[in-house]
Amino acid sequence: MREVVIVAAARTGIGKAFRGSLNKTHGATLAAHVIKHAVERAKVDPADIEDVILGCGLPEGATGHNIARVAALRAGLPKTTAGVTVNRYCSSGLQAVSMAAQRIIVDGADVMVAGGVESISLVQGTLNTNNFVEDWMHANLKSIYYPMLSTAEIVAQRGD
Repeated sequence: MREVVIVAAARTGIGKAFRGSLNKTHGATLAAHVIKHAVERAKVDPADIEDVILGCGLPEGATGHNIARVAALRAGLPKTTAGVTVNRYCSSGLQAVSMAAQRIIVDGADVMVAGGVESISLVQGTLNTNNFVEDWMHANLKSIYYPMLSTAEIVAQRGD
């Protein structure tokens, strides 16, 4: 079985949504900066990168349009590098890393880029809530639509 090794890591600073220096920075700009520097640190040929997998909790607006592919191209990776955006809300970035590892082990990919991206100041305030919930689910299993913060509060209160 092939082994997976993380050879470089990069991230932006933590921003204060709606206030800090990263406020109103497009998701592709943020992710491309990180991808570019991770690839440089890894000292890999960008042409060898098969795929970029990015997790995104709110993949719409400034983090929509397959943000992984957009960010890969913005970072200067060749057009031959694919991109896929994964949504698993709070664990989207971790899911992306897991999927990249699976691609290496199972599919034989040699070089992958994986991580997460959010630009809360550009998506949260204008979140598209038109038809946001399905009526039957909302009536019968309302908790499916709880945001992560509410879920965490419930778990904390229960002591789970």
